[in-house]
Amino acid sequence: MSSLLDDAARRARAYLDSLPERPVAPSPQAVTALQRLNEPLPPKSTDPARTLALLDELVTPATMAMAGPRFFGFVIGGTLPVSLAANWLAGAWDQNTGLYNSTPGTAHLEQVSLGWLIDLFGLPEGSGGAFVTGATVANFTALAAARNAVLARAGWNVEAQGLYGAPEITVISGEEVHPSVLKSLGMLGLGRARLQRVPVDGQGRMRTDAFPAISGPTIVCMQAGNVNTGAFDPFNDIIPGARAAGAWVHIDGAFGLWAKASPELAPLALGLEQADSWATDAHKWLNVTYDSGVALVRDPLPLKAAMAITAEYLPTETAGRNPCDYTPELSRRARGVEVWAALRTLGREGLAELFERNCRQARRFAEGLQAAGYKVLNDVVLNQVLVSFGDPARTRRTIEALQQDGTCWCGATVWQGHSAMRISVCAWNTTDADVERSLEAMLRVAARSG
Repeated sequence: MSSLLDDAARRARAYLDSLPERPVAPSPQAVTALQRLNEPLPPKSTDPARTLALLDELVTPATMAMAGPRFFGFVIGGTLPVSLAANWLAGAWDQNTGLYNSTPGTAHLEQVSLGWLIDLFGLPEGSGGAFVTGATVANFTALAAARNAVLARAGWNVEAQGLYGAPEITVISGEEVHPSVLKSLGMLGLGRARLQRVPVDGQGRMRTDAFPAISGPTIVCMQAGNVNTGAFDPFNDIIPGARAAGAWVHIDGAFGLWAKASPELAPLALGLEQADSWATDAHKWLNVTYDSGVALVRDPLPLKAAMAITAEYLPTETAGRNPCDYTPELSRRARGVEVWAALRTLGREGLAELFERNCRQARRFAEGLQAAGYKVLNDVVLNQVLVSFGDPARTRRTIEALQQDGTCWCGATVWQGHSAMRISVCAWNTTDADVERSLEAMLRVAARSG
């Protein structure tokens, strides 16, 4: 065991040490070599050291350097060293963190972490939540609480009676609602195509003047950080009236919720705390290991009503908080450990510095691309940049060439009819030098693709 773990740690360190200089995307040869894994299940046992060596030999070269400083393809960060170390330790603990009595250490850490997050985001006192896999399940979990609450107000117990014959729920969202919200609505039986979509402005924000009247059981889904532009819906203009009309307001804040942790960025999220629930991803801007989503609710009771589980063999009676009463899973890893480690290490100042630095770096990308004559399509208010290199064909060629170049990696998107490259700056280890190096590559590749 000791020698195997030492070997794994050595290989992991070598991989991390290679990230600053290795090409971000894997080579075609490395991807082709993965075919060697397509073998029959071995009839006999294999030396664990040989298995680990084969894993490192074939899979390590075929990984995308998402943990590195120049991956800007999705809204995800890398992994802080302390979060990775905490993840390794928690993996060794091997705690099925569903019940306080059986796993008091990790269950207690989750309580502490949730309390810190609620305070960091300025949410109402008494708010609760749950650690889940990612933003999709965070949205699902919070919206399950919303479904419970709005139907309970109409005299319907959805957990006991189901949706057959239930009062109809109206779901309202902006035109730019994220697909993870739509998927969550589908899984909850509320439908992906039944929602009322509110027209948005040029940055993807819901237009207050087009917001519909609310009647009956209603859930309003808003955004903190549009996945393309980083824009925030007008919370102060919509939430008070929606809640006064009896609606449950949910905010998908997969990465934008973290703006509340920065004095400089917090004004973007003004009024966000008035909602009933929020979803975010710690493996995005907090830079912890996968997977680590967080669902937060103003009133924990509807969440517990939607998620609680009981069985004769489960030690559910406890003075502590049973995580499984608030999450879709009973068996689950201790996701709060890495979050606790990151928050405890960075503190308020470190968190603010990380988020503000990434936003400043995003603005630098926008300034450099604009100065070269390329069109930035969004107001760079957060860490997202959309750039067009001309017509759709040229933009596509530029993105493909940049991905092949290997200096950095950005993805393609279509924003309100415009083809664009999206730059998402989220990593703790992205330096200003990384930005300049990546910007030079973008301009060099774009000039060749004209």
